[in-house]
Amino acid sequence: MILDQKQTTIAYRCPECGAVIRGAVGIFSLTADMIKLKCPCGGSALDIVYTKDKKVRLTVPCFVCPTPHTFLISSGAFFEREIFTLGCTYSGIDICFMGSEEAIDKAIAENEAELCELAGEDAIEALARSRGDKAEMSDPQVLDIIRYVLLEFEEEGAIHCNCSDGGEYELQLGDDSVFIVCTKCGAELEIPAGSVDAAYAFLNADEITLT
Repeated sequence: MILDQKQTTIAYRCPECGAVIRGAVGIFSLTADMIKLKCPCGGSALDIVYTKDKKVRLTVPCFVCPTPHTFLISSGAFFEREIFTLGCTYSGIDICFMGSEEAIDKAIAENEAELCELAGEDAIEALARSRGDKAEMSDPQVLDIIRYVLLEFEEEGAIHCNCSDGGEYELQLGDDSVFIVCTKCGAELEIPAGSVDAAYAFLNADEITLT
């Protein structure tokens, strides 16, 4: 009997040498233990852990910030989407890519074009040199928690706005708050982001309504 194993490709950019590192991850190998996707230069590694409640925890090196970012996502988002990206909590720039090889290639090319537009042709090298010079949010866990809850709400259809056919949602970072915004109708919800306690209060909600 041949088992249809769920599998996806994951990629990140090494903050030390700038190379894009990628690898295939199957659900059978992921349930066995933590997986490390290491850069050959030895300067970084992406950690992947399958949790007891069947979610995927990723610790992703960042080429903007001096420390990695931790994300907790559903196994559906990890294995079943054509493309799924995770962004730096300071800059919003994508730092991790999951999905099909073709979709990842396209996303990485768009990511590089965005970086070049923002910071010039040597954007990758410039960002690597400036790591640690940026001040992150006072508690970077806050945006990670809100991003995770937003993903769960989207999958469960628990986000409501003014769109009759369903909205399209993104996070926007304010001074002391995070805004969940529907890019179709403009409805939004402000969430205090000054502490982890505020983020966990949001985590306990069953659904959210943007106005």
